[in-house]
Order: sequence, then C-alpha cells, then structure tokens
Amino acid sequence: MALDMKLFTAKFAAEAAKHCDQLEKELLMLEKDGFSRETLNSVFRSAHTIKGAARMLKLTTIAEVAHRIEDVLEQLRNGQIHPSGEVVDLLLKGTDATRELIVAAATTDRPLPDILPPICSELEKMIKNEASSNLHYPEQRVSLPLPESNAPPPLGASSPPHDHFVQIRAERLDELVQLMGEMISFQYRKQQQLSRLQDTTRLSAASLTLVTAQTEQAHPELTERLTTLHRELIKMQNFLNNDTVVETRLIADLQEQSLKMRMLPLSTIFTKINRAVRDLTRTTGKEIEFQVAGGNTELDRKIIEQLGDCLLHMVRNAVDHGIELPNDRVLAGKTARGVIRLSAYYNSGGVTISLEDDGAGIDVATIKTTAVKKRLLTETAVNKLTDTELLDLLFVPGFSTSPIITDISGRGVGMNIVRQTITETLKGSVSIRTKPGKGTTFHLNVPITLALSRLLLIAAGSHTFALPAYTVQEIILLSAAEVIQVINKRAFYIREQIVPLEELGAILNCPESVPQERTEYLIVLLSSGAEKLGLIVDAVINEADMVIKPLPSSLQHLALLSGFTIGSNDEVISVLTASALIKQARETNSAASTLLKPAPQKHSKTVLVVDDSANTREIVQNILESYGYQVDLAENGQAAIEKTGRTVYDAVVTDVEMPGIDGFSLTSQLRQDERYRQIPVIIVTSRETPADKRRGIQVGASAYIVKGAFDQNNLIETLQNLIG
Repeated sequence: MALDMKLFTAKFAAEAAKHCDQLEKELLMLEKDGFSRETLNSVFRSAHTIKGAARMLKLTTIAEVAHRIEDVLEQLRNGQIHPSGEVVDLLLKGTDATRELIVAAATTDRPLPDILPPICSELEKMIKNEASSNLHYPEQRVSLPLPESNAPPPLGASSPPHDHFVQIRAERLDELVQLMGEMISFQYRKQQQLSRLQDTTRLSAASLTLVTAQTEQAHPELTERLTTLHRELIKMQNFLNNDTVVETRLIADLQEQSLKMRMLPLSTIFTKINRAVRDLTRTTGKEIEFQVAGGNTELDRKIIEQLGDCLLHMVRNAVDHGIELPNDRVLAGKTARGVIRLSAYYNSGGVTISLEDDGAGIDVATIKTTAVKKRLLTETAVNKLTDTELLDLLFVPGFSTSPIITDISGRGVGMNIVRQTITETLKGSVSIRTKPGKGTTFHLNVPITLALSRLLLIAAGSHTFALPAYTVQEIILLSAAEVIQVINKRAFYIREQIVPLEELGAILNCPESVPQERTEYLIVLLSSGAEKLGLIVDAVINEADMVIKPLPSSLQHLALLSGFTIGSNDEVISVLTASALIKQARETNSAASTLLKPAPQKHSKTVLVVDDSANTREIVQNILESYGYQVDLAENGQAAIEKTGRTVYDAVVTDVEMPGIDGFSLTSQLRQDERYRQIPVIIVTSRETPADKRRGIQVGASAYIVKGAFDQNNLIETLQNLIG
C-alpha cells in the first residue's frame, strides 16, 4: 500500500512550526539575557530536529536552510563566531525562511523549488568570513560542546505512542465547544422550569389544605384525588431535582474539559510581539526594553487569534509614537532606554490586558487640532469634550496625530480596527489613560471565551436585559438621601469616588420608563477602563452562563447592543455593552434630576482639581466650568506638584486618599512654596473624624469639605468666598 506523503508532511509541518516558534523565542532570549549553555543547546536541537525530519521527507530546501542555521549555531557554541545582534538577525531571518517553506510544503501539492533562498548564502558568507579571519574573542568565548550521542532524533521518534494523541480539525473542536455552550444555556432554562414546578407544588399544597378543610366530608373522592395529585407532584419535583443536581455536575465537568481543549496561553502571541519590538527597535534607532507579565494567562483560541493583530498594532504605535529617541529622553530627564510593558491578568470573570509605555504620552491639544483640521468637529465643539472623549477620537477611522505616514503607522486605520475587534467581535472594551511626558496605558478587557458568557440578568420596567458579568463591579442598595446632584445629573459616592447615576430605562429610552420617586435605589456598578457608571435597575434577576447570539445585520449599527440570548421562557434578551452605556449616560439628561442653574457671571479664575478618580475629576470639572472657572486636572499629588511648579492657580481643590503624595502632604508642600502661601487650598474628602479635620487645618487647608455632606452649591459657595 502506498504511503500518503501528504499526511506525513502535514504532521511534519505542525511539529516543525512549533520548533520554529521555539527557535525564535530562544534566539531572542540569547540576545537579551546572554548566550547561555542551556538555551544555545536548546536552539541547536530545534534546528537539528527540523533538518532531520525534512531530510526524511525529502524536503531538501527546508533541510538545507536548517543545516546552515545549525552550522552557525555550531560555530557560536565553539566560539568561532562572536555573538552579536547581527548574528541573531541572520538566524531570525533563517527561521522566518524556514517557516515560510514549511507553510508552502504543507499547503501546496507542488514540490518545493530546488533554488535555495538568499538567506542560505548570507549564512554561508558569515561562516566563511569568520573562519577566514580566524576571529576569536577569548574573554567572550562560548564553548558549549554538545556530544554527538545527544543529538536529537527525528521529529516524532521520541513521541509517546500514537494512541495517546488524536489530531482533529480545529473546526470540529469549535463545533464541540459551541454545542457545550448550547447545553449549558439549555440547562439554565431547565433550572428555571424546575423552579416553576416547585412553585406549582407549593400552590398544590395550599390548595389541598383549603379543599380538605372545606369538602373532606362532603367530597372524600375529590380530596383523595387531590392528595394523590399532590404526592405525584412532589415525587416529580424530587426526581427532577436529583437529576438536575447530577446533570449540573456533569455539564460543569464537560464545560471545563471542553474549554480547556481550546484554551491557549497569551505567551503564544506575546512572544511574537517581542520579536516585533526587537525588529522595530533596530529600524527606528530607539532603545526599548520590552517587559512581559502574565503570559501564562489562558484565553479561548478564538480570542487569541483576534488579539494578535490588535496588540501588534498597538505595540507598533507605542514604538513609533510613544517612545522617544534616546537623546530626546535624556533631555527630558529620562533614561535613554524606554520601557514597553505588556501584562495580563484575570479580572471579574474576564481578562484584562494592559499595554504601558513610559514615552511622551498623548498630546490632547494635538488631538483637538487634528479633529478641527480634519473637520470632524468644530473648534467650539472640540473644546467642550472631556479628556476621555478626546482620547476616544483616536479610534475614529482615518484619525491620526502623526505628522507623517510611515510603514509603521500614521494612516489612522489601525486603532479603529482595534476597537471594532475588541468591542464588536470579542464583546470587550478598550480604554486609554495618558500622562503628558510620562507615557500611555491601554486597557483591553475581554471575556475568557466566546463560546459561553457569564451574564447578569436585570430588569428595567417590563423588559429584561443582560450585562456581561466581567463589566459589573458590584451591586449596591443606596438610600435616596445618599444621592447627590451634579449640574443636571445624579451621582453618588463610593470609596472616595463620585460616580454618575442614571436610570437604565432612561438610557435605553424604554417607552414605559417613567422617572420614579424612590426611597432607595438598586444600582449595578459598571466599569469600563477608568470610567464607572451607577446603573439604576428595577430588579436583579439572576446570573448565569449563557450563549450570546450575534446581532442580525440590520441591528449591528446599534452600539448599545452586543448580541442577544434566549431566556427561560423563550424570550429574546438583549445583551448590553457597558462602554456604550457609559457613553450614552454621559449624553443623557436625567429627567428625575433638578436642573441647578449656574451663576451667569463668567471670569478667568483658574482652579486645579486633584483626584486619582477619573470620574470624580470629570464631575468636579463640569461643576466648576459651568460656573465660569477655568479648570486644570491632576491625577495625583505628584502630578499636582509638577503642575503647580509651572503655573500659579487661583485655587486648588484636592482629595486626600491618593497614591504617593496624599492631599494632606500636597497641601503641606504647597504651603512651603512662597507662591502658594496665600493661595486657597480646599480639601474635599470622605474623612470626617475630628482628628482628620484638625490635620487639615494644621497643614494649611483653607476649607475642609466632607464628601458625605458635599453638594455642588457647597463647593461653589466656598470657592466664591475664597476667590470670587
């Protein structure tokens, strides 16, 4: 029987691709951490394995490239070639060429060309040049002999028996996981039906008691039949309850095992990004240290595939726009080497991926200028936007602050694709935080899997909606007395933050949604990046794992919806998008709020607002600007010190609880500055003990406002008394 060489080639390609990834990863490690014996031996084994397996399958071109890589590695470990970035460059190019040939061998029926790729001659030239010049570097000589007897066997020779592994197509695995999701969604509906049966059984018991008391003597046969019916209901309930307990355990195990089969660590894409940063560093002339944390965080393969291009584009932007040239960094008081840090961690049932750089940050003024220049907004409109709204413009198609288009970035297309992929395809969110001169951080929040989502079911009026659980921070019951008024909106305090408060029915414009006088509020606290929103709902129904169905094409323009799911009574439940709700709430005037009209006078007094909560800064800024004050913002005490060092403000409004320099220390330091000896400093905090107030007086605060008793009139009256 003839052998199916195509099958063998496919298996070779799958394993050889892993060896190429290993080669790339360990070559980068060699360059970064030094040429260690263990790592160099591992690189050599990978190249040797590819060469041996390719020769067995008569894939001569692949074998020859791998052979030349192996030759260079052999001279490296014998000290005949001096380790350098140029050597690693050639070895990485050889790895790329090998990978391309492997893909070609697996995807085409035609044999590979006999002509060797150009990298082979480059590798040969390096070997000959080094040999002819007989260059040796005794002080850096790397002598890492690998006995010939330890040479690795061909691919698959040391693999476990074939009955331990089964190769299946990814599409079939996807179908299995999707079926698992449908089963869990159906199980939720079954549990709801069991709950209804329990209600029916209780109703039956109450009815039987009533009938027995009134008709047992007159209608003994009716009483007996009702008793029998009630007993059967109890038996059915117990039977279904026991079955449900067992079924729940089995399906939970099925869910765990099914999802494990499709989970991959984020290191699979982090490593490729490491290579990209390394290459970009060499082409841009910048010095960059790339740091990775949380690479073992696992996500659904489907999500991993989508994230790769998004993260790569964001990293390219960080290199091109963020990190400065070494000389510029030194002049700015930084180290010549910039830092880009990519990290991931589990968070509220999802995964948060952070991309940070310590570069120049994003210039908000440049965003304003670009928005007006591209006629996206008028100058008047752009000046009314908050910093968060201005940063959102970076995701608009065609928007770029780069003065020139390069092969790296500047076309204004990539960030729009990033947001579409994260929010629409992956049902997640993306947000930006930036500090001029200090750097920029992107936060991506995504679910762990797309096959099944943990949803919180809530009600507004007669409608049921769902929210992804990872966007919900907590559920709060708030008394009406704890609600404060801010301009024409409501808000509340939680852990030193002012959080906007809005009715879900008002945001969604539900027809029967009428503002209610409430004595208490049931609030779902939503979070998207640094932004938060208190969502007033009528009920929290349940939390369950459910399948999210995609929206039909006719509804895909609705930003507030990310999909839909099916409830226990076959009703269609809309799944809401947290980031879109927060944005919509910003534009919605609460009908239940009292419009507090600001004073008509306008003046040019400047106020610095210092708070580590983005929500609180924005709300206080809106209050002060509505009364004519010019407002500048600082996200912590250190930033406030830097700003007050450059500018003398007419007043400073500061929180107490902040990382680093707190509000008390900030006030004390300002009082030591001759320019700020008489400038009013207003402390706004939830600390209300007499000792805290005494400390505020001791450090030199002009006013001490307790957040629990705070309202905007109190703040405005205090400012007007102090600075007019």
